[in-house]
Amino acid sequence: MKVLLVNGGPHEEGCTHTALAEAAKALNEAGIATEEVWLGNKPIAGCIGCQACRETELCFRDDIVNEFIAKTDDADGFIFGSPVHFASATGALTSFMDRVFYARMRRFWGKPAASVVCCRRGGATATFDQINKYFTISNMPIVSSQYWNMVHGHNAEQAKEDLEGIQTMRVLGKNMAWLLKSIEAGKQAGIKPPEPETRIYTNFIR
Repeated sequence: MKVLLVNGGPHEEGCTHTALAEAAKALNEAGIATEEVWLGNKPIAGCIGCQACRETELCFRDDIVNEFIAKTDDADGFIFGSPVHFASATGALTSFMDRVFYARMRRFWGKPAASVVCCRRGGATATFDQINKYFTISNMPIVSSQYWNMVHGHNAEQAKEDLEGIQTMRVLGKNMAWLLKSIEAGKQAGIKPPEPETRIYTNFIR
């Protein structure tokens, strides 16, 4: 089994990486493989709603979004991480997730996911809620920890000093591993997932 971790921060080894690495360590100790994908610090274009990906499950912009999509079939779980920018996820992660989930939503069905946020002081819960909304619209079980998945610090070294936050990441990794193994055990026992229903779309107009 494998979990993909997405680092949406502009610094490859900053606070977000520090938090994700602690969760990854716990996953690895439980026998779950991990891979961290850093989005980099170059601009990532947002979704333009052209819907071309509805046919191909790939974005017409051949960038890191498609590189990530190519990895998703082999992944059993996901953790998306971001620092807090103005009480929300980074613009890069938001654009990235908009496009990934619009193109690939049905392929995420039933795969556990979690969000991780890092901040100096405030805005963490708003960012946490923002990222989780991608999962709740995609039939993905959300993995929790003993507290909201956040770490405080202005840089990586300060983040390491947030012992409660680091412990929260460690417990998150353990909980993710437990849920993945439980899902696999259910499959082996013949427990089938619920049949997806055909989506009903309604518009709120007169």
